[in-house]
Amino acid sequence: MLVKHLWGLYVQPKDEWIDIDTHHESLLSVVVSLLFFALIPATSAWYTATVTGWKLGVGETTYLSSSSATIMAVAMIIVSITLVTTFAIFVQWMAGNFGSSSSFPQALELTTYTAAPIFITGIAALIPVAWVIMLALLVGVAFSVRALYTGVPVIMHITEERGFIYASSLLTVGLVLFVASMGFTVVMWSFGLGPQFVI
Repeated sequence: MLVKHLWGLYVQPKDEWIDIDTHHESLLSVVVSLLFFALIPATSAWYTATVTGWKLGVGETTYLSSSSATIMAVAMIIVSITLVTTFAIFVQWMAGNFGSSSSFPQALELTTYTAAPIFITGIAALIPVAWVIMLALLVGVAFSVRALYTGVPVIMHITEERGFIYASSLLTVGLVLFVASMGFTVVMWSFGLGPQFVI
């Protein structure tokens, strides 16, 4: 399972990517790991929204109904998996432009590991303080960007120079996918699928 490589990606990413490239996981193992990572922010947010509640500023503590929180958590999992999988499709599609080739399991392995730090920071949702969550998210994004830039040359078997351009292109794709997911969320909320609060 991909979880075993997480610590190495934090402390010595290049060496860990080389080990990952030497011992690729099966597609099933990668999918299971992706599901595990996607569950972290969703379950943390569900717990906080239904049990401890949110308190923004000096107002009342806000809770979501259990059914609303469950629907939103499931939607969060589906969107997270869809984003990482779509990102992997772009990794594979763009490979030829940078003198590389990629199987889908290999591309999904790269994107799952790259997204893992962001997913792990989802634990911060257990602390219902906006600035703590934002700080944790920024740290997660920083580690994910580093993982992308160190992982692309190794996993895609290209030079550091081509890897930098490839990773920069993928970073742009990732930002576009993120903005698109936010737009999709706004549209869904406008159709009445937003959160239902309880007092």
